Amino acid sequence: MFEKIIIHAEKPLRQAASEGNFYEPKANPIGPGMNERVQKLRKLSVETQPSLTIERALFETAFYKENFGKLSVPVLRAANFLDYCQKKAIYLGEGELIVGERGPKPKCIPTFPELTCHSVDDLNVLNTRELQRYTISLEDIDTYAREVIPYWAGKTQRERIFSHVPQEWRLAYEAGMFTEFMEQRAPGHTALDGKIYTKGMLDYKREIAAHLASLDYLNDPEATDKSEEWKAMDISCDAVILFAERHADLAEEMAASETDTTCGKPFRCTGSFTSEPLPN
Repeated sequence: MFEKIIIHAEKPLRQAASEGNFYEPKANPIGPGMNERVQKLRKLSVETQPSLTIERALFETAFYKENFGKLSVPVLRAANFLDYCQKKAIYLGEGELIVGERGPKPKCIPTFPELTCHSVDDLNVLNTRELQRYTISLEDIDTYAREVIPYWAGKTQRERIFSHVPQEWRLAYEAGMFTEFMEQRAPGHTALDGKIYTKGMLDYKREIAAHLASLDYLNDPEATDKSEEWKAMDISCDAVILFAERHADLAEEMAASETDTTCGKPFRCTGSFTSEPLPN
């Protein structure tokens, strides 16, 4: 009736902490990794306690309070993204060659109140639950309750979805029969394809400009809507470029003040959006 389990070895052939199938185990006080730099970064990634940041929620709430109703929805969202890329805290960790964090430090996760605005109870549960805990200070919870929650009440994507679905759908959802992928995620967040490996933001901006120039406002009833969407895409490209340049600027600043001669000048900038590593 049941499958017979055959035990091939008392101990696993590859330990959980091993470096890989093609490396001999190395005893070191830091942990697995092909070299000390990787070992330190892995240790930081594995051992850092996940946390929440309300930085993005505060920036976005302030932006929407000021600009909602003044811009089309696509341009509003793109302009909000640009505003965030201008203000977000930048983190460059020691030994990192690929940079960029969602929050102001490793494993620090922003919240997205326009999708799902967490309640104070939600944040307290995340802060105290035993499994997969996300720490957040009580001060940040108080600020979130005062500055973020009141504005987004009734405006979130989750609330809009749930206001349109039938009662049968709600009951099935609450019973745990399924989850709604769009409940806490933005559309298109997994829609990347091979274009990201062959084109840069300036390539996209040129394509966008060509589309805008080709719009026929006299004969295409959707031309205005298309225009707003293309403008939003152009702003989003500007946001990504600016965000990358902020990282490059901070890296140059840190390199200029670095006293360790082995890592003081790790790169040089070759343009407004690309950086080229120095030869070994």
